[in-house]
Amino acid sequence: MKPSDEAHISAQELIDLILDLQNVATSRAENGQSTQEELRRLYFGPQSEFRRISKQLPLVPLQERQQVGKLLNEVKLAIEAAISTTQQHTNTQENEDQLAVDITMPGHLSLPGRIHPTTQVIREMNRIFHFLGFSVASGPEIETDEYNFDRTNLPTDHPARDLQDVLYIQSPTHLLRTHTSSVESHILATTKPPYRFVIPGKAYRNEKANASNNVMFYQYQGLAVDTGITMAELKGTLDTFIRMFFGKKNEARFRCKYYPEVEPGVGVDLACIFCKKRGCTVCKGRGWIEMLGAGMIHPNMLRRVGLDPMVYSGFAWGMGLDRIVMARYGIDDIRALYNGEILY
Repeated sequence: MKPSDEAHISAQELIDLILDLQNVATSRAENGQSTQEELRRLYFGPQSEFRRISKQLPLVPLQERQQVGKLLNEVKLAIEAAISTTQQHTNTQENEDQLAVDITMPGHLSLPGRIHPTTQVIREMNRIFHFLGFSVASGPEIETDEYNFDRTNLPTDHPARDLQDVLYIQSPTHLLRTHTSSVESHILATTKPPYRFVIPGKAYRNEKANASNNVMFYQYQGLAVDTGITMAELKGTLDTFIRMFFGKKNEARFRCKYYPEVEPGVGVDLACIFCKKRGCTVCKGRGWIEMLGAGMIHPNMLRRVGLDPMVYSGFAWGMGLDRIVMARYGIDDIRALYNGEILY
């Protein structure tokens, strides 16, 4: 198609575009934050705005085309001059900065960075559960009341909703999630079985900080839904994880425990490595550190997302990840994980 056959653009419209480009390019060149090469690539490269505007010149009526073309050349020269000026300014500033540095002064030794213990543990656990057939998922930390409580089988009058325990952003509808079970709620609502997921992430509760509790902490959620899943598969999965992560010599125990999200439910404890089951502040005198709560997903949660509990079943768990990190690295106070100390 010839230019004369295309839609025309008025000379004034193209002039406005050219002048706007000049203002923007000159301002950016004057602030000195971009190099000469970056500016030339931005304003005169193959995909630049200048090239795009230049291609519209044939669309201007013939009698005005010469005037607009002349302005286009003048603006190009003005932008190039601004780019040259900012490069000279940058070189001058660099020379001044170099003169301000005394190269005879001794340097400062930079300490190598380290990966946080919690991140190290999460990565190791992800590898283990990936070996066991699990994928990694994540979800929002600012959660709604529905996904944090209703869909985890916690009714309106449940004590877990108490204002003394929950950090509400907008009561009673929005809060900082109190557990990673809220991500489990999202997965159940949006994903078709079969699936297996692990969910590492932060949770928040209005607690008084001490050696074993903190306002912000990490959990490690697990979830599996399919046909024919039993408690034996849950126990086998957790037993395998404990052996692979802690070693065969570390003692663990399973005990019956109530959790609203599961039925039946179990608690899994690790023998306290700090007191060898004699009792201390970390294990609160019990000799055991509670590692996780688990169980078979409650039928109410399956029915809510349209799954027949007579056909589908699943298991879930929620680990106190900070306590696992403490056990792994011999850290006797959970607050040490968040105070910026780099000795661990």
